[in-house]
Amino acid sequence: MLEIQNLSVSMNGKQLLTDINMTVHQNARHLLSGHNGSGKSTLVQTISGNPEYTIDCGKIIFDGRDITNENTTTRALLGIFLGAQNVPEISGLTVLSFLKHSMAAHKSFETGHDLSMGEFLENLENARTKLDIPKDWLNRSINVGFSGGERKRLMLLRLILTKPKLAILDEPDSGADASVQQQIVDTIHEMPNTTFLFISHQKNFTELVQPTDITTLSHGKIVIK
Repeated sequence: MLEIQNLSVSMNGKQLLTDINMTVHQNARHLLSGHNGSGKSTLVQTISGNPEYTIDCGKIIFDGRDITNENTTTRALLGIFLGAQNVPEISGLTVLSFLKHSMAAHKSFETGHDLSMGEFLENLENARTKLDIPKDWLNRSINVGFSGGERKRLMLLRLILTKPKLAILDEPDSGADASVQQQIVDTIHEMPNTTFLFISHQKNFTELVQPTDITTLSHGKIVIK
């Protein structure tokens, strides 16, 4: 599903990743581990296309396609989902509107057809009910006034609705209580057609996810065991 080839990354002239080679197999639950500052978040941000990071050399191959020079929007439409640690508050943009536009963009890209309101509302209601998300959340601005755990549940709602090929979750357990962490674990296991690449520092959470593969980073390099 994902192949990183000889990837080196910098920001403002500072080297952050050096000669990264990694394969994430289809339908895997791949844990990216390492100490704080080891380069984990840099790697997943680079995979998702964050333009703040400069790829100095190497390639990113996703689902058989070279996406090294593709922008963030294209990568998202191709099926790469990022659940980041720090998500922005967007005042004035409701959760409902954001999800509708997101689903419509994916439907158009994948099929060339428009998303009907009926299809959207049916999928939204099923996902909302599954995650026990109150209806009034849908009319609130994105992440404004939401707690850490509530933001994680909104991330899960988006994840379920977009059904990505690859879901990158950067410390999804951070700021989430035990019940929300269990929701995250359950969602991961209930989406067998999605490949997961996740970062976590919590042993209990990691054991619940049951990673199929582990890659460890240290000082911007892969640790060879």
